[in-house]
Amino acid sequence: MGAYQTVVVGTDGSETSFRAVDRAAALARDAGATLVIACAYFPSHDKNLAHDQDVLGPDAAYQVVGSAPAEDTVGRARDRAVKAGATNVDTVVVQGKPADTLRKVVTDHSADLLVVGNRGLNSLAGRIIGSVPLDVARHTPVDVLIVHTT
Repeated sequence: MGAYQTVVVGTDGSETSFRAVDRAAALARDAGATLVIACAYFPSHDKNLAHDQDVLGPDAAYQVVGSAPAEDTVGRARDRAVKAGATNVDTVVVQGKPADTLRKVVTDHSADLLVVGNRGLNSLAGRIIGSVPLDVARHTPVDVLIVHTT
């Protein structure tokens, strides 16, 4: 198998997800691949926002806010990726569930590698809303790298 051409990495703005971005950036740099940084979001509804964040906790609070924080997240991730040496970096913000949106980004960009962090495999949020690493590993038709970030 040849080098990867397009690498997609998911981030939620957490420090652990940025570790996955760092690893994906290094892989993209070394392979001369395009790096696509993706962040999923749910539109916020003010009356539900505080409750959802309390239930899910800070590890999953990103999933209940609007697109502006997601745009900030991919911007910060892009800066990290460029600093790590990735030269061809795109960003995308997609409304929806993280695992579903990552699969969509993989398809839309004809990616051949998806990188995600391992956080959520054994968390309360993972049990409530599903584990992104587990879901994408099972249902994504390309190679998946689960980075040990916790």
